[in-house]
Parts: sequence; C-alpha cells; structure tokens
Amino acid sequence: MIEAINAGREIDGLMIQQGLRSDAYNELRELMRIHRIECRFVPIQKLNRITRKNHQGVIAWISEISYHEIENLVPTLFEEGKTPLLLVLDRVTDVRNFGAIARTAECAGVHAIIIPLQNSVRVSADAIKSSAGALNIIPVCRSKNLKATLQYLKQSGIQLTGCTEKTSKNYYDASFTMPMAIIMGSEEDGISPAYLDMTDEQLKIEMAGTIASLNVSVAAGIILFEAHRQRVAENIR
Repeated sequence: MIEAINAGREIDGLMIQQGLRSDAYNELRELMRIHRIECRFVPIQKLNRITRKNHQGVIAWISEISYHEIENLVPTLFEEGKTPLLLVLDRVTDVRNFGAIARTAECAGVHAIIIPLQNSVRVSADAIKSSAGALNIIPVCRSKNLKATLQYLKQSGIQLTGCTEKTSKNYYDASFTMPMAIIMGSEEDGISPAYLDMTDEQLKIEMAGTIASLNVSVAAGIILFEAHRQRVAENIR
C-alpha cells in the first residue's frame, strides 16, 4: 500500500482496521495526510470478509486510471480554443452503464467526465472493458465536493444543463453549442435536488411509450449525439 502511494498510484478506496497501531500505519497515515487520501475505519471482521489474505489491517482499491483535476482541465480547454462539453454523472453506480456512457462520450467528443468521490461507480478493469477502452482516453475528474465543482463550472462560464423528466422542454429544442456541462443522474433517483436547482436549463427526452424513463446510458447517448450533431454543424470543437 505504501509502495503504491509512493509510486503515484491513484487510490479509489481505503479501509483501515479500527485501533490499528504500528510504525507502518504511522507512515501510511502521514502519506494519507500529504496526498489527501480519505479512508474508513472498520472492524477487522469486515476486512476478513473482503479477503482471506494477510491484509495487515489495511485494504486499498487501486484505480485503473489517473484522474484529472477539473480546475486544470477547464482553463486548458479554453486556452486551446475549444468550447467545453463536459458530462457530470450524479450517483451512477453501475459499472456497465458507466462504461457504456464513457464509450459514447468519447465518441461524441465530450472533453471530460466528472464523477463524485462518494456514491459513484469505481473505475475498475470491468468499467474500462465495458467502455471498449474509452476510459483510457477520455479524461475523468473525480470531485470530492460536487456542489463546489458545479459552482466552479458556472463561474467559469459553463452552462449547467440537467437531464430530467421533471421538465417540459425537449432536448431537441435546446442549443448545445455553448460551453456546457450536461448532468445526468441515476435511473432510480435522477439528479440530486441540490444539483438540479443549480442548473441553468433542464431538458427531457420525450417518451412515446408507457415506461417513464430510459436506461441512463441510452439517455446519455441521445443527448450527447444531439450535442455532437449541433457542434459539427457549427464547426465547434
């Protein structure tokens, strides 16, 4: 674990045995402070249920990718003359859905995907496989405070557009040619109310059948390729 952090590997999750005391733990705790790594302290029984190997009181999940900082990415996009198209995923936890969304986003010219640190999918090998490798290409930004991240995007001149069935405006009546962050929520709960309240515009995909909503990866595909269509027509990159 210490070697992984020193090597610059991204940590997706960290569990530490409650009451753990050792020189190695003290070193690990200092590295956690320096790199701002969050952890959960759990009973040893929980660690034993996760693995039968000698975990020495610590279990970590090593990320398959390196995350980007949105505060660095947005200025770079503007400096390169690009019109940011970002995708924010709120509480999307299914690995296959996430992989499919990432694949679609990369194909549709999305510049980055933003996910929250908590209550979100982990970028695992399965997610990368489901994305057909797109997660090795498209930047993924992991936010410790999604509300603050959305506020930063608004302050940077990026419109927040929420995709929700709780509105009357259809997606094909909207313009996607300005700097934009498209927010999509979980299939079960949609976009969190606090984030939905921050949006500048809310759009829906009109349904013809009796089922109220689409799979989130399908909905993302419809929205993102409408954005792609409009941007290609206007020669926007």
